[in-house]
Amino acid sequence: YAVTPEAQGLGIGRQLLDAALHSGRGCLRGMFNCSADPAAVRRYRRAGFDLHPYFQATGVVDHGAVPDAIETIRPGSVADAALLDSIDRRTRGAGHGPDHAILAAEYTLLVVDRPTAQGYAYVDSSGSPAVVAAIERGTAATLLWGCLAAARPDAHVTVAHISAANQWALDVALDAGLTVEQQGYLAVRHLPPPAPYLPHGSLM
Repeated sequence: YAVTPEAQGLGIGRQLLDAALHSGRGCLRGMFNCSADPAAVRRYRRAGFDLHPYFQATGVVDHGAVPDAIETIRPGSVADAALLDSIDRRTRGAGHGPDHAILAAEYTLLVVDRPTAQGYAYVDSSGSPAVVAAIERGTAATLLWGCLAAARPDAHVTVAHISAANQWALDVALDAGLTVEQQGYLAVRHLPPPAPYLPHGSLM
């Protein structure tokens, strides 16, 4: 949900959150992205969510640092739907289901599908990842490199929503020459921060 700037501070956000919590009252677990706004942080914590700081990495990619491992990545397609949901269940506890069709309409899908290495990523036209998910960190790192390798030489990329549970993403970002700073929070209830997993801004 969102509240326009001119309507903030009037209790509308509280009502929307209460409605969302009521709607999901039968679901024990929950997860969403939270801004660094102090009022929002207070409200979400009091609603029973654990808050984990996010990092964000930005800058121009050092293409000389891209590893050869990205050769294991292939283009994805609708035929990979079952694979993607299987990876989702192992990383975030549930499949994305129809979210994948929405993501595929806006981003390019990259896939690694080998006996001991499975994962996927959605990347935008600038080389910024929208989602990265894998069954283990090495594959996740390879997919993140695959996203960054797609960036134009002068493109400014952003790797967002890096929780502390995903240190592999910080390592890739730093090796790629990006600058890291803190940016918002991951709010979770009754589940650990998903890993290896970099979530979409709204399709968590």
